[in-house]
Amino acid sequence: MDEALGTAARAPLHHPEVFAALKPGSELLIDDGKLRLTVESCGADFAETRVVVGGEISNHKGVNVPNVMLPISPLTEKDRRDLEFAVEMGADWIALSFVQRPSDVQEARRLIGAYVGSRVRILSKLEKPSAIEHLAAIIEWSDAVMVARGDLGVECPPETVPILQKRIIKACRRAGKPVVVATQMLDSMVHSPSPTRAEASDVATAVYDGSDAVMLSAETASGEYPLEAVTMMDRIIQQVEHDNNYQLITDASRLDPEHTTRDAISAAARQVAHTLGAAAIVTYTSSGSTTLRAARERPEQPILSVTADIEVARQMALVWGAHSIMAKDVRSFTEMVTKAVHFAQSEGFARVGDRVVITAGVPFGHSGTTNILRVAEVEDHGHHHKHESD
Repeated sequence: MDEALGTAARAPLHHPEVFAALKPGSELLIDDGKLRLTVESCGADFAETRVVVGGEISNHKGVNVPNVMLPISPLTEKDRRDLEFAVEMGADWIALSFVQRPSDVQEARRLIGAYVGSRVRILSKLEKPSAIEHLAAIIEWSDAVMVARGDLGVECPPETVPILQKRIIKACRRAGKPVVVATQMLDSMVHSPSPTRAEASDVATAVYDGSDAVMLSAETASGEYPLEAVTMMDRIIQQVEHDNNYQLITDASRLDPEHTTRDAISAAARQVAHTLGAAAIVTYTSSGSTTLRAARERPEQPILSVTADIEVARQMALVWGAHSIMAKDVRSFTEMVTKAVHFAQSEGFARVGDRVVITAGVPFGHSGTTNILRVAEVEDHGHHHKHESD
């Protein structure tokens, strides 16, 4: 497409790969589906279209081609440069847009792997119908996923999005991977200091569904009431989490632990904490995996995720119920218990007389060795006494 300015009858699009994928009858959606065009004829660098739903467009508006698997990597040259910059800056998570197939995630992982020592985690944004077809494999290759409802609702019929949201959340829960629900959650707060009742209900539904996190976009990126939007979202989440139904729904959707020592310990930790009415579950983790498996169990107690690694501490902040704590690796059982009790108290989760459930792995500081469950009680003078171990 040439560099001529757009008019009421034409608009430049600098993506030859889009034209290559079009054929007569293809649909083009512009600006989150507000405008709909049908392709009448097309070539290598143009498409003649008929306007089905008209409207105004301006620069930098998105173009969607539903039901077409674009023969392109989701990573453009600019994305590759941006990825390099993000890795250099020490980003914790990278959100990968328009993932269509597992190989898209594998490619991003390969690029990140080229940077020595980088442990950036990949959050795959699910916004294409083809991603839903490959859901299990994409989740497997990703560190987390995002239900990006804006584009998903453009390319899939809007009435299917709530069902897809529940399906994606459930699949992530099964895999023990964090899932973020995003886009248009409090959309009216871009221009209004309070949300609609439907929006408040939408945020609540994402929490009831079992989402690890909810995300604001335009509300805080370009909205007039960013602080009010964040505050409102927090209030809705708190309300839901204090609702008795929330725990009932969460318990009803609990999954069987996988047949691994780590999962057996995580499930036991949840059960022991429930039986004893413990104040917190403390997980010692070097890679974050112990915390992720503990969160998969959805315990009633907060999970204190203790790690010596600042990157892991920041990455775990995204995980359901997890509260990250930075601390040097422990070297003995006694130190493990003493510190766990101290953190539970100092971070405001436990008081004197409360019990704390602790999981860790021996040898300490090694990844993937979760094999210990301990119960300790918070005592008056900063000491503790050990209780039964498994």
